[in-house]
Amino acid sequence: MIYVLVCIYALLLGSFYNVVGLRVPLKKSIVKPRSACPYCNHTLTAIELIPVFSYLIQKGKCRQCQGRISPLYPFMEFLTAFLAVLAYYELGWQGELLVAWTLISLLMIITVSDLKYMVIPDKILLVFFVLLSIERIFFPLQPWWDSLVGAGLGFTLLLLIAVVSKGGMGGGDIKLYGVIGLVLGLQATILSFMIATFLGAVIGILALASGKIQKGQPIPFGPFIVAGTLISYFYHEEIISFYLSLFY
Repeated sequence: MIYVLVCIYALLLGSFYNVVGLRVPLKKSIVKPRSACPYCNHTLTAIELIPVFSYLIQKGKCRQCQGRISPLYPFMEFLTAFLAVLAYYELGWQGELLVAWTLISLLMIITVSDLKYMVIPDKILLVFFVLLSIERIFFPLQPWWDSLVGAGLGFTLLLLIAVVSKGGMGGGDIKLYGVIGLVLGLQATILSFMIATFLGAVIGILALASGKIQKGQPIPFGPFIVAGTLISYFYHEEIISFYLSLFY
């Protein structure tokens, strides 16, 4: 029953995170106007706003004009629910669960904004930096200074890459990794960056080979950061232990 409740609430939050990720970069209110079809401006009714299920029932189309609804919306709603349930499964009812859910919320919002606009808004990062800083005070890593080292490393590492590559790394990515480092600590931050870089390289090569992107065309790095961060946050101890076992 708890898993079901967590899933339902997370689906609703995932729908809200879509709104935040789409509106904040455009400096629009996240409260009003109500959600509407981008093609015919039809204001969506309650039945059309049920996370995931409305998309499936309407077969991915607006009920009014039959315009295509982006699959990004139900995907992010489902992903938010999946990750929220995973966090509860992995952590149970403890203070760290609040940190996990807050981190997931940040990552879902910036995924939407980065995929849509290739922008990670400073406002979002600032809000979550404050929230996660407070949570890390009450639910610290061990040792407590690991958060500070992780934040410093995350920010500095991507800043150096941006300088060396002369703009190859966006400012939003740099600041995002500072926030991520605060949550993960030193080792997990390094691992998350390695995973993100690996995934970004593989997907980039495949996209280039298939002709989906052209050489020199920028692609959003945020989703790869999100994947690396989530994998590292939940499983860094197992991954590091497995890696060390290969040599000992």
